[in-house]
Amino acid sequence: MAKKILTRNVDFTDQCRIAAAEKRGAYTAVRKALTMTSEALIAEVKASGLRGRGGAGFPTGMKWGFVPRNIGKPVFLLNNADESEPGTFKDRVLLERDPHLVIEGMIIAGLALGAKWSAFYIRGEYAYPAFQIQNAVKEAYEKGYLGKNIFGSGIEFNIVVHRGAGAYICGEETALIESLEGNKGQPRLKPPFPAVVGVYGSPTVVNNTETLAALPWIIENGGPAYAAIGTEKSPGTKLFSASGHLVRPGVYEIELGYSMLEFIEKDCGGIRDGRKLKAVIPGGSSVPILRAEDIANVTLDYESIRDAGSMLGSGALIAMDETTDMVDACMNLQHFYTHESCGQCTPCREGSHWVEKIIHRIADGHAVPSDLDLIRDVCSQIAGHTICPFGDAMVTPALSFLKKFPEEFEARIKTIISTSNNGGADVRSECSA
Repeated sequence: MAKKILTRNVDFTDQCRIAAAEKRGAYTAVRKALTMTSEALIAEVKASGLRGRGGAGFPTGMKWGFVPRNIGKPVFLLNNADESEPGTFKDRVLLERDPHLVIEGMIIAGLALGAKWSAFYIRGEYAYPAFQIQNAVKEAYEKGYLGKNIFGSGIEFNIVVHRGAGAYICGEETALIESLEGNKGQPRLKPPFPAVVGVYGSPTVVNNTETLAALPWIIENGGPAYAAIGTEKSPGTKLFSASGHLVRPGVYEIELGYSMLEFIEKDCGGIRDGRKLKAVIPGGSSVPILRAEDIANVTLDYESIRDAGSMLGSGALIAMDETTDMVDACMNLQHFYTHESCGQCTPCREGSHWVEKIIHRIADGHAVPSDLDLIRDVCSQIAGHTICPFGDAMVTPALSFLKKFPEEFEARIKTIISTSNNGGADVRSECSA
């Protein structure tokens, strides 16, 4: 049984209220943090080995260490709660059911960074989570845990709650900052990075909700204790959003290094209706898909999934059974990315539509064999040629589905050609019609 760090209190219906949360230990770690220097706090987080849980997996303590100090500008902290990756819904559980855990983590991060102001950036569709967080922030202010004199320490720390407007791209940290400043939510060129030039030109740290929620336990129990959980390079626990053709989909907290197959078969109850597992997307729609046979010895950690040819990402595991049509599944994901392109970069703005149209041709019965190479060619002109990683994420479904399930795409085209030849039709004229 995995050690519960993030979800140990989420099943209590009153955990969202500050009085109940404090009875279960909320805000004890931050009191300890107030007795420590910012350097000591950063050192503790570095010792924990905590990696960013939003998808990139970058070491949190190292990220904090990039922030310049004493340059005459304030430091800002942003909680990236713009959870919009298809298949991801882990942060929602924390925001709704244990908001004070997240707030406590933000205060600890603020103390480590010397920040006096922070913000929750919550996706626009998360109306109820935003309501829960706003209530929790209000309670924390009323108790004196937020404001100009937190816990009577003389230290100032403030939190505001900002709801986005439903743009997936604002999960990218510089687009999030642009949106927060009141501008169009489009990514910035980097460098400079937010740690140096972020909100209003000041040093800014953007951390995922789950990352911040892990801080109270780390400070309370020590970085080495956290590092002892999981694997050497992927320490700690991680929330996984499990969805798809599973008997028990949901959010699970597991120790990193746990068997992926065991997670699917034991924790999630296996594939529903007695069917067989066909494929898994292990970390959300922006990571490569894996065939069922690819995951026989794969464990849920950054290194093992990378070695298998995919990424841990945000921990959004999507399971697909043997009835799944991979062409249709790929088309569905491609439509999402086409819709969510911010339009700033020409390769992404134009290429996303081209790729989607080609896949539609395959699905609708108007494709030719060269369309498969055309998909690869268009994708090669998008990946690595955009301001932010969205372009790389956008081509992932097309390239990975085509790589792992070429037979399904080829079968569609062969069927089309066979049908057309029997009827005497010209396939290329159908394609251009």
